[in-house]
Amino acid sequence: MGYENLRFEASSGVARITLARPDAANTIDLALARELADAALRCAEDRAVRAVVLTGEGKMFCAGGDIGAFAGAGDGVPALIKQITAQLHVAISRFARMDAPVVAAVNGPAAGAGLALACAADLVLASDAAKFTMAYTKIGLAPDGSSTWYLPRLVGHRRALELMLTNRTLSAEEALAWGLVNRVVPAPALLGEAEALARELASGATASFGAVKRLLLLSAGQGLEAQMEWEAHAIADAARSRDGSEGIAAFLAKRAPRFEGR
Repeated sequence: MGYENLRFEASSGVARITLARPDAANTIDLALARELADAALRCAEDRAVRAVVLTGEGKMFCAGGDIGAFAGAGDGVPALIKQITAQLHVAISRFARMDAPVVAAVNGPAAGAGLALACAADLVLASDAAKFTMAYTKIGLAPDGSSTWYLPRLVGHRRALELMLTNRTLSAEEALAWGLVNRVVPAPALLGEAEALARELASGATASFGAVKRLLLLSAGQGLEAQMEWEAHAIADAARSRDGSEGIAAFLAKRAPRFEGR
């Protein structure tokens, strides 16, 4: 699939997805949502992709849904929104459930679905110019893009409500203090640090990373004993894998492991 609204580049085990609608603040319309779903599926299915960097072109990371497109749809806006969210939610689900870790490089303001995309990434590096706001209820809408699932788990129920009801804007440093991001980076260094982190992850045990992601997703709805049963299966499966065998052998030999990935 050729992309018109994002750029997809891959090398040395790292895929970089860049939202590329800078003149529209990288807002998500139906075309971008479809392309993002395709790119996410491509990363999930390509065994050569062992880490992903997600970022935005220009000064914005993503300002959320394309409100202009909503207005232009007239009475058809509910159907349009369902089409967009169907594609966006496919993308987020694929990012969450694939083995390869996703690193969000939030280069500027992230609002609405843009904030949701950041929340859904596995690790988040934010530019010191980044800002975070929900913005949905400010225009009479309700949150989407997985934000009502991820935000309470990242910042707690009360703070999630505050963000969603008051549309408070968090600076990058506030987002770090609240647990929304892992690291704040000077703007000129952001993409370099995000790609360095992705390359480090790409050299790791990709299937093991996938097991971590799945276990943490499961933990939200499991009791203790059920979660431990899933853990037992996951570590046993990892031990029988090539990377598990290599990791154990390298540990005993006191050398660095050479993981092969998926």
